[in-house]
Amino acid sequence: MTDPIATEPLRFDSFDGTSISFLAGEHIDDRARPLVVCAHGFPDSPQTWRHLLPRLTAAGYRVAAPFLRGYAPSGVPDDGCVQTAASSADLIALHEHLGADERAVLIGHDWGAPIVYGAAALEPSRWAKVIGMAVPPGSALGTAFLTDTAQLKRSWYMFFFQHPLADLVVPADDLAFIDMIWNDWSPGYDASVDLPHVKAALREPANLAAAIGYYRATLGGVGLRDDLAEAQAATQAIPAQPMLYLHGEHDGCIGIEVAAIAQAEAGEHVRFETVADAAHFLQLEQPDTVNDLIVEFLA
Repeated sequence: MTDPIATEPLRFDSFDGTSISFLAGEHIDDRARPLVVCAHGFPDSPQTWRHLLPRLTAAGYRVAAPFLRGYAPSGVPDDGCVQTAASSADLIALHEHLGADERAVLIGHDWGAPIVYGAAALEPSRWAKVIGMAVPPGSALGTAFLTDTAQLKRSWYMFFFQHPLADLVVPADDLAFIDMIWNDWSPGYDASVDLPHVKAALREPANLAAAIGYYRATLGGVGLRDDLAEAQAATQAIPAQPMLYLHGEHDGCIGIEVAAIAQAEAGEHVRFETVADAAHFLQLEQPDTVNDLIVEFLA
Protein backbone atom coordinates (compact mmCIF):
# COMPACT_ATOMS: atom_id res chain seq x y z
CA MET A 1 0.00 0.00 0.00
CA THR A 2 1.49 3.32 -1.08
CA ASP A 3 2.26 5.67 1.79
CA PRO A 4 0.38 8.96 2.00
CA ILE A 5 1.89 11.91 0.19
CA ALA A 6 4.27 13.28 2.80
CA THR A 7 5.02 16.77 1.53
CA GLU A 8 3.82 19.80 3.45
CA PRO A 9 1.16 21.69 1.52
CA LEU A 10 2.17 24.73 -0.48
CA ARG A 11 -0.27 27.59 -0.95
CA PHE A 12 -1.21 30.53 -3.16
CA ASP A 13 -3.97 33.12 -3.30
CA SER A 14 -6.54 32.40 -5.99
CA PHE A 15 -8.51 34.78 -8.22
CA ASP A 16 -10.75 36.02 -5.41
CA GLY A 17 -8.14 36.03 -2.66
CA THR A 18 -9.07 32.62 -1.26
CA SER A 19 -6.02 30.73 -0.01
CA ILE A 20 -5.64 27.44 -1.86
CA SER A 21 -3.28 24.78 -0.52
CA PHE A 22 -1.88 22.00 -2.66
CA LEU A 23 0.33 18.96 -2.36
CA ALA A 24 3.21 18.89 -4.80
CA GLY A 25 5.35 16.13 -6.16
CA GLU A 26 9.08 16.35 -6.69
CA HIS A 27 10.35 18.83 -9.28
CA ILE A 28 7.29 21.07 -8.87
CA ASP A 29 9.40 24.12 -9.80
CA ASP A 30 11.00 22.48 -12.85
CA ARG A 31 9.29 24.29 -15.72
CA ALA A 32 10.88 21.98 -18.25
CA ARG A 33 8.39 19.37 -17.06
CA PRO A 34 4.73 19.56 -18.13
CA LEU A 35 2.38 20.32 -15.25
CA VAL A 36 -0.38 17.92 -14.21
CA VAL A 37 -3.10 19.28 -11.92
CA CYS A 38 -5.13 16.63 -10.06
CA ALA A 39 -8.46 17.65 -8.49
CA HIS A 40 -10.15 15.47 -5.88
CA GLY A 41 -13.86 15.15 -5.14
CA PHE A 42 -16.22 14.58 -2.18
CA PRO A 43 -15.65 13.31 0.38
CA ASP A 44 -11.95 13.13 -0.34
CA SER A 45 -8.59 14.88 -0.19
CA PRO A 46 -5.48 15.18 -2.40
CA GLN A 47 -4.21 11.99 -0.75
CA THR A 48 -6.51 10.21 -3.20
CA TRP A 49 -3.67 10.72 -5.72
CA ARG A 50 -1.04 8.99 -3.54
CA HIS A 51 -0.56 6.19 -6.09
CA LEU A 52 -0.71 8.36 -9.21
CA LEU A 53 1.49 11.26 -8.14
CA PRO A 54 4.79 9.34 -7.92
CA ARG A 55 4.00 7.51 -11.16
CA LEU A 56 3.47 10.78 -13.03
CA THR A 57 6.63 12.24 -11.52
CA ALA A 58 8.61 9.21 -12.70
CA ALA A 59 7.10 9.69 -16.17
CA GLY A 60 8.55 13.20 -16.40
CA TYR A 61 5.75 15.43 -15.13
CA ARG A 62 5.46 17.83 -12.22
CA VAL A 63 2.25 17.34 -10.26
CA ALA A 64 0.10 19.61 -8.10
CA ALA A 65 -2.92 18.27 -6.20
CA PRO A 66 -4.94 21.07 -4.60
CA PHE A 67 -7.30 20.88 -1.67
CA LEU A 68 -10.55 22.16 -3.16
CA ARG A 69 -11.66 25.53 -1.82
CA GLY A 70 -13.28 24.98 1.54
CA TYR A 71 -11.35 21.77 2.28
CA ALA A 72 -8.77 22.40 5.00
CA PRO A 73 -6.09 23.65 4.83
CA SER A 74 -7.46 25.58 1.83
CA GLY A 75 -9.49 28.57 2.90
CA VAL A 76 -13.22 29.02 3.05
CA PRO A 77 -14.09 31.90 0.70
CA ASP A 78 -15.12 35.11 2.42
CA ASP A 79 -18.29 35.27 0.33
CA GLY A 80 -19.01 31.56 0.77
CA CYS A 81 -18.68 30.89 -2.96
CA VAL A 82 -17.97 27.20 -3.42
CA GLN A 83 -19.65 26.63 -6.77
CA THR A 84 -17.73 24.38 -9.14
CA ALA A 85 -16.92 27.31 -11.44
CA ALA A 86 -14.92 28.95 -8.66
CA SER A 87 -12.87 25.78 -8.28
CA SER A 88 -12.32 25.71 -12.05
CA ALA A 89 -10.96 29.24 -11.74
CA ASP A 90 -8.73 28.04 -8.89
CA LEU A 91 -7.12 25.49 -11.21
CA ILE A 92 -6.49 28.18 -13.81
CA ALA A 93 -4.94 30.35 -11.09
CA LEU A 94 -2.75 27.42 -9.99
CA HIS A 95 -1.55 26.98 -13.58
CA GLU A 96 -0.62 30.67 -13.58
CA HIS A 97 1.00 30.49 -10.13
CA LEU A 98 3.28 27.63 -11.19
CA GLY A 99 4.24 29.24 -14.49
CA ALA A 100 2.93 26.34 -16.54
CA ASP A 101 2.50 26.32 -20.30
CA GLU A 102 0.22 24.81 -22.93
CA ARG A 103 1.49 21.28 -22.23
CA ALA A 104 -0.38 21.14 -18.91
CA VAL A 105 -2.85 18.36 -18.16
CA LEU A 106 -5.99 18.24 -16.00
CA ILE A 107 -7.13 15.18 -14.03
CA GLY A 108 -10.29 15.18 -11.94
CA HIS A 109 -12.26 12.63 -9.91
CA ASP A 110 -15.85 13.02 -8.67
CA TRP A 111 -16.41 16.79 -8.12
CA GLY A 112 -12.92 17.24 -9.50
CA ALA A 113 -14.17 15.97 -12.87
CA PRO A 114 -16.64 18.78 -13.71
CA ILE A 115 -14.18 21.20 -12.16
CA VAL A 116 -11.46 20.19 -14.64
CA TYR A 117 -13.98 20.14 -17.51
CA GLY A 118 -14.77 23.75 -16.66
CA ALA A 119 -11.13 24.82 -16.49
CA ALA A 120 -10.41 23.12 -19.82
CA ALA A 121 -13.37 24.79 -21.52
CA LEU A 122 -12.75 28.24 -20.04
CA GLU A 123 -9.10 28.56 -21.03
CA PRO A 124 -8.37 25.77 -23.51
CA SER A 125 -4.98 27.13 -24.57
CA ARG A 126 -3.56 26.25 -21.15
CA TRP A 127 -4.38 22.54 -21.26
CA ALA A 128 -3.23 19.87 -23.70
CA LYS A 129 -5.26 16.91 -22.42
CA VAL A 130 -8.02 16.18 -19.91
CA ILE A 131 -8.77 13.09 -17.82
CA GLY A 132 -12.02 12.62 -15.92
CA MET A 133 -13.08 9.90 -13.53
CA ALA A 134 -16.39 8.85 -11.96
CA VAL A 135 -18.46 11.83 -13.21
CA PRO A 136 -18.74 11.91 -17.00
CA PRO A 137 -18.67 15.09 -19.07
CA GLY A 138 -21.72 16.75 -20.55
CA SER A 139 -25.34 16.35 -19.50
CA ALA A 140 -25.35 12.61 -18.82
CA LEU A 141 -25.95 12.80 -15.07
CA GLY A 142 -28.81 15.24 -15.49
CA THR A 143 -30.33 12.96 -18.11
CA ALA A 144 -30.01 10.01 -15.75
CA PHE A 145 -31.88 11.89 -13.03
CA LEU A 146 -34.86 12.06 -15.38
CA THR A 147 -34.64 8.61 -16.97
CA ASP A 148 -32.92 6.23 -14.53
CA THR A 149 -34.58 5.66 -11.16
CA ALA A 150 -31.64 3.52 -10.03
CA GLN A 151 -29.31 6.51 -10.46
CA LEU A 152 -31.81 8.78 -8.72
CA LYS A 153 -31.69 6.40 -5.76
CA ARG A 154 -27.87 6.34 -5.78
CA SER A 155 -27.86 10.15 -5.75
CA TRP A 156 -30.12 10.46 -2.69
CA TYR A 157 -27.39 12.19 -0.69
CA MET A 158 -27.30 15.13 -3.14
CA PHE A 159 -30.93 15.88 -2.34
CA PHE A 160 -30.47 15.20 1.37
CA PHE A 161 -27.75 17.85 1.42
CA GLN A 162 -30.32 20.47 0.40
CA HIS A 163 -32.02 20.06 3.81
CA PRO A 164 -30.68 21.68 7.01
CA LEU A 165 -30.84 18.27 8.71
CA ALA A 166 -27.67 17.35 6.82
CA ASP A 167 -25.76 19.92 8.87
CA LEU A 168 -26.50 17.83 11.97
CA VAL A 169 -26.29 14.33 10.54
CA VAL A 170 -23.04 14.48 8.56
CA PRO A 171 -20.71 15.61 11.40
CA ALA A 172 -22.21 13.26 14.02
CA ASP A 173 -20.15 10.44 15.54
CA ASP A 174 -16.83 11.63 14.09
CA LEU A 175 -18.24 12.07 10.59
CA ALA A 176 -19.60 8.52 10.45
CA PHE A 177 -21.66 9.61 7.43
CA ILE A 178 -18.42 9.79 5.45
CA ASP A 179 -17.46 6.24 6.43
CA MET A 180 -20.88 5.12 5.20
CA ILE A 181 -20.49 6.95 1.90
CA TRP A 182 -17.10 5.38 1.16
CA ASN A 183 -18.43 1.93 2.04
CA ASP A 184 -21.50 2.37 -0.16
CA TRP A 185 -19.62 3.77 -3.12
CA SER A 186 -16.65 1.36 -3.03
CA PRO A 187 -17.79 -1.72 -1.09
CA GLY A 188 -14.95 -3.85 0.23
CA TYR A 189 -12.25 -1.23 -0.22
CA ASP A 190 -10.17 -0.64 2.92
CA ALA A 191 -10.18 3.15 3.32
CA SER A 192 -8.30 3.19 6.63
CA VAL A 193 -5.38 5.12 5.10
CA ASP A 194 -7.63 7.60 3.31
CA LEU A 195 -10.37 8.48 5.78
CA PRO A 196 -8.17 10.23 8.38
CA HIS A 197 -7.07 12.70 5.68
CA VAL A 198 -10.63 13.18 4.45
CA LYS A 199 -11.95 13.85 7.94
CA ALA A 200 -9.09 16.23 8.74
CA ALA A 201 -10.10 18.29 5.71
CA LEU A 202 -13.77 18.40 6.75
CA ARG A 203 -13.89 18.18 10.54
CA GLU A 204 -14.24 21.91 11.22
CA PRO A 205 -17.84 23.12 10.77
CA ALA A 206 -16.89 25.81 8.24
CA ASN A 207 -15.05 23.28 6.07
CA LEU A 208 -17.87 20.75 6.18
CA ALA A 209 -20.41 23.45 5.36
CA ALA A 210 -18.30 24.44 2.36
CA ALA A 211 -18.09 20.84 1.12
CA ILE A 212 -21.86 20.42 1.38
CA GLY A 213 -22.18 23.85 -0.20
CA TYR A 214 -20.96 22.50 -3.55
CA TYR A 215 -24.20 20.49 -3.74
CA ARG A 216 -26.36 23.36 -2.56
CA ALA A 217 -24.87 25.64 -5.19
CA THR A 218 -25.24 23.13 -8.02
CA LEU A 219 -28.69 21.74 -7.25
CA GLY A 220 -30.18 24.57 -5.21
CA GLY A 221 -28.58 27.64 -6.73
CA VAL A 222 -27.28 28.78 -3.33
CA GLY A 223 -24.48 31.35 -3.38
CA LEU A 224 -23.99 31.47 -7.14
CA ARG A 225 -22.06 34.50 -8.41
CA ASP A 226 -23.39 36.31 -11.46
CA ASP A 227 -19.87 36.92 -12.75
CA LEU A 228 -19.24 33.16 -12.80
CA ALA A 229 -22.33 32.23 -14.82
CA GLU A 230 -20.37 31.50 -18.00
CA ALA A 231 -17.78 29.56 -16.06
CA GLN A 232 -20.49 27.55 -14.30
CA ALA A 233 -21.98 26.53 -17.63
CA ALA A 234 -18.52 25.42 -18.75
CA THR A 235 -18.38 22.79 -15.99
CA GLN A 236 -21.09 20.90 -17.90
CA ALA A 237 -19.15 21.05 -21.15
CA ILE A 238 -17.41 18.26 -22.98
CA PRO A 239 -13.83 19.54 -23.28
CA ALA A 240 -12.48 20.03 -26.80
CA GLN A 241 -9.05 18.66 -25.89
CA PRO A 242 -8.16 14.99 -26.31
CA MET A 243 -9.79 13.36 -23.31
CA LEU A 244 -9.70 10.10 -21.39
CA TYR A 245 -12.66 9.16 -19.22
CA LEU A 246 -12.41 6.33 -16.65
CA HIS A 247 -15.32 4.76 -14.77
CA GLY A 248 -15.30 1.97 -12.23
CA GLU A 249 -17.30 -1.08 -13.31
CA HIS A 250 -19.13 -1.29 -9.97
CA ASP A 251 -19.39 2.40 -9.01
CA GLY A 252 -21.93 2.75 -6.21
CA CYS A 253 -22.26 6.51 -6.66
CA ILE A 254 -22.59 7.07 -10.41
CA GLY A 255 -23.70 3.97 -12.28
CA ILE A 256 -21.82 2.72 -15.31
CA GLU A 257 -25.02 3.37 -17.30
CA VAL A 258 -24.43 7.11 -16.88
CA ALA A 259 -21.03 6.76 -18.54
CA ALA A 260 -22.76 5.02 -21.45
CA ILE A 261 -25.09 8.02 -21.86
CA ALA A 262 -22.07 10.32 -21.93
CA GLN A 263 -20.26 8.17 -24.45
CA ALA A 264 -23.21 8.47 -26.82
CA GLU A 265 -23.02 12.28 -26.53
CA ALA A 266 -19.26 12.72 -26.76
CA GLY A 267 -17.14 13.04 -29.87
CA GLU A 268 -14.45 10.67 -31.04
CA HIS A 269 -11.81 12.74 -29.23
CA VAL A 270 -13.09 11.33 -25.92
CA ARG A 271 -11.89 7.84 -25.06
CA PHE A 272 -14.01 5.92 -22.54
CA GLU A 273 -12.56 3.09 -20.46
CA THR A 274 -14.28 0.92 -17.85
CA VAL A 275 -11.99 -0.18 -15.03
CA ALA A 276 -12.83 -3.74 -14.00
CA ASP A 277 -13.03 -4.78 -10.35
CA ALA A 278 -13.28 -1.15 -9.25
CA ALA A 279 -16.05 1.07 -7.96
CA HIS A 280 -16.15 4.81 -7.24
CA PHE A 281 -12.62 5.33 -5.89
CA LEU A 282 -11.06 3.49 -8.81
CA GLN A 283 -7.71 5.32 -8.56
CA LEU A 284 -7.29 3.74 -5.11
CA GLU A 285 -8.91 0.37 -5.76
CA GLN A 286 -7.05 -0.44 -9.00
CA PRO A 287 -4.11 1.98 -8.98
CA ASP A 288 -1.88 0.06 -11.37
CA THR A 289 -4.60 -0.19 -14.01
CA VAL A 290 -5.61 3.46 -13.65
CA ASN A 291 -2.00 4.65 -13.64
CA ASP A 292 -1.18 2.62 -16.75
CA LEU A 293 -4.18 4.01 -18.62
CA ILE A 294 -3.29 7.57 -17.69
CA VAL A 295 0.43 7.36 -18.47
CA GLU A 296 -0.27 5.63 -21.79
CA PHE A 297 -2.83 8.31 -22.72
CA LEU A 298 -0.42 11.12 -21.89
CA ALA A 299 2.52 9.60 -23.79
